[in-house]
Amino acid sequence: MSSERRKPYPFDQIEPKWQAIWDERQLFHAPNPGEKGFDPAKPKFYVLDMFPYPSGAGLHVGHPEGYTATDIVARYKRMRGFNVLHPMGWDAFGLPAEQYAIKSGQHPAVTTRENVAKFKGQLKRIGFSYDWQREINTTDPRYYKWTQWIFLQIYNSWFNPQTKQAEPISTYGGTDPDSVRLAYVADVPVNWCPELGTVLANEEVVDGKSEVGGFPVVRRPMRQWMLRITAYAERLLDELEKLDWPEGIKLLQRNWIGRSEGAEIDFKIDKGDHEICVFTTRPDTLYGGTFLVLAPEHSLVDLIVAEEQWPAIREYRERTARKSEFERADLSKGKTGVFTGAYAINPANNERIPIWIADYVLVGYGTGAIGGVPAHDERDLEFAKKFDLPIVVVVQPADDKPAIGFTGEGIAVNSPIIDGLTSVEAKKQITAWLEERGLGKRAINYKLRDWLFSRQRYWGEPFPIIWENGKHHSLGENELPIVPPPLDDYKPTGTGEPPLAKAKEWVRYSNKAVRETNTMPQWAGSCWYYLRFCDPHNDQRFVGKEAERYWMSGPKPGSVDLYVGGTEHAVLHLLYARFWHKVLFDLGYVSKPEPFQRLVNQGIILGEDNQKMSKSRGNIVNPDDVIDQHGADAFRCYEMFMGPLEQMKPWSMRGVEGVARFLARVWRLLMTENQAGAWELSGKVKNVEPDKAQQKMLHATIKKVTQDIESFSFNTAISQMMIFVNAFTNVDTIPVSAMRSFLGLLNPFSPHIASELWEKLNAKFSDAPGDITEQRWPIYDERLLVEDEIEIVIQINGKLRDRMKMPMLATEEELESAALSNPKIQDRIAGKTVRKVIVVPKKLINIVV
Repeated sequence: MSSERRKPYPFDQIEPKWQAIWDERQLFHAPNPGEKGFDPAKPKFYVLDMFPYPSGAGLHVGHPEGYTATDIVARYKRMRGFNVLHPMGWDAFGLPAEQYAIKSGQHPAVTTRENVAKFKGQLKRIGFSYDWQREINTTDPRYYKWTQWIFLQIYNSWFNPQTKQAEPISTYGGTDPDSVRLAYVADVPVNWCPELGTVLANEEVVDGKSEVGGFPVVRRPMRQWMLRITAYAERLLDELEKLDWPEGIKLLQRNWIGRSEGAEIDFKIDKGDHEICVFTTRPDTLYGGTFLVLAPEHSLVDLIVAEEQWPAIREYRERTARKSEFERADLSKGKTGVFTGAYAINPANNERIPIWIADYVLVGYGTGAIGGVPAHDERDLEFAKKFDLPIVVVVQPADDKPAIGFTGEGIAVNSPIIDGLTSVEAKKQITAWLEERGLGKRAINYKLRDWLFSRQRYWGEPFPIIWENGKHHSLGENELPIVPPPLDDYKPTGTGEPPLAKAKEWVRYSNKAVRETNTMPQWAGSCWYYLRFCDPHNDQRFVGKEAERYWMSGPKPGSVDLYVGGTEHAVLHLLYARFWHKVLFDLGYVSKPEPFQRLVNQGIILGEDNQKMSKSRGNIVNPDDVIDQHGADAFRCYEMFMGPLEQMKPWSMRGVEGVARFLARVWRLLMTENQAGAWELSGKVKNVEPDKAQQKMLHATIKKVTQDIESFSFNTAISQMMIFVNAFTNVDTIPVSAMRSFLGLLNPFSPHIASELWEKLNAKFSDAPGDITEQRWPIYDERLLVEDEIEIVIQINGKLRDRMKMPMLATEEELESAALSNPKIQDRIAGKTVRKVIVVPKKLINIVV
């Protein structure tokens, strides 16, 4: 009893109680079409969180921010009569578990299982209404069997440029199907970390070192699996338009895809048989091209370098290999480069121009070669000045701006074929001239590059691929899943071979064939998990047709109705998932062309020191500690009360305390302590009709909270509920009907206290039987919000003397009569002659005496 009194209300008893009830009754399970309990008359709503990687550290308070928002929406939509799909699972493959396995010898599956249990326990303690019957884990063979199956569909497809969609490879009429497959093998320069023994994505490299462990990273060519996402560049760009995503996220996607219109121009090597193809968006500046720059890794470099330049070229390539692409593309760093000793011929004026290599040119972008036009490109100008290369003006600005360094559009000069033309016309004319002579062609280029899809890791999905006589072949679907074999140790081989190469018996598929030993990246499992949630126990298909059509249905192109997550996934995860989905759509496996219709990004929650939460700063706040002290409902409410969901904001324990006090006031509004110290329903709560003011407050609150949930303005919804509680705190009688409506509004935000108080009301009143989760969302009546009274100011000789409430429709005669009969006014005008009464309708009455 004493421990209960120490808390403002008994959340430590209420919350475990209701979590156990929800678990036992499986109240949030969403049956599929054809299953017991499915109601086809209800509309559907699919609300999804970006599922987490279960790290050993568990949750910090920033993680549940988006989860709380989606839970509010899920609970709200259920009360609005929707079939709600609100699942949770684990993106559980990843490097941290493998690194721990390397250190400890413990299988990554064991580490992953422990981490998942910790995460799940924390999520359940916050009271999220997930359908746990649909829980999935990307490391479960029953799941990654279908990840491997989807890879096979990609591998056995090609992108038909005529139909602009994926088709089975059997429809390809050429002689080399491997050259057009959507999944292919190539030798590409990669970020190789010898210490980790794996290839790292660009975003996993920071300042030339691995994000995990801080180990040195070098660039080196390696045989890798690639996915031909570039084939979908145009569709990924165009089909973004009809999605309900933040404009900032759309812009990031557009910039990453990077569509550019221009021309590909062929430069012949002087005294050689080779040509260098250069893409440019400004073919009108061709006469100003005074040098070419190749990426250090460009295949032509080895064929054209002069003998005396080899030492410098070799040393420069080694230095470049130690840089990440982000470092190489940094515009703020000084330009470096080495002359190859070779020359090319500018096709416009037949002049010899030198060929250099420089690290700011990337082999994967465009053709891996650029034409240097220093007068009209800042980067080229810096390079030309450093290495004393010619600078020729070929575009004259329309105003008085200096021509050298001018990058805009103007008038062509020093360009015989196009002199005097505007840049727009000059581009067209020079491109047509190049095409007529077979020296170039119109082209559209994308910054987007094919997806490097293999990793030299153990803890990932093995490829369903074998190699025989140097050629790759797909395994049959009946051989899935391909499960990674157990190893004695998980350390890198040191040779660049993946850890799976150690399992000699597993690698040997037959007398003639061996298995692929690379594994898929962590992105693979998260590319399609939203589909598996629709039908997680189907062992015949990756998702059943009926379940997919139902949960993915809707009038818009996107499938998931609401997708919430952090902006750190604004580009790659969303792009990769869209790519996989479009392939599956083209092949007829899914019914909609896009995976996610509406996207909302939550902001970052900073530590109390206004810094990003991290172990090194010591500012991480564990939700378990907050819940121990204030309860899960207070934690949930504060996460939403901090400010707009999308904004970055600092954590404040004092803020949590304020929200906890609000919930304590809610509790005490309906409950009171008896002499024995036990909580019981307050005698003020009665089955009476709310008065006019209470009705108005109630319906204003219903309207505000409803609209705020729909617009994701959760902080202002909570503010309105605080106003409601204040309005009812000191009244003599509390109408039970008003409290039921209020608890319905509170339920999505603080479901434990709402459920408990609802149960307490049900013990005494029989007006609304059933659990709160079975109730419909309160509906407001606009008529009760109409202002039918107005405050009228009463003046005497222009001075304020009193105020009175009058009906909105009161006539001037009624206003005058009411003012003159007001006791305060009568006292002031007693014995005086009223000379005039001035009535300003709906505002004031001025009595002149």
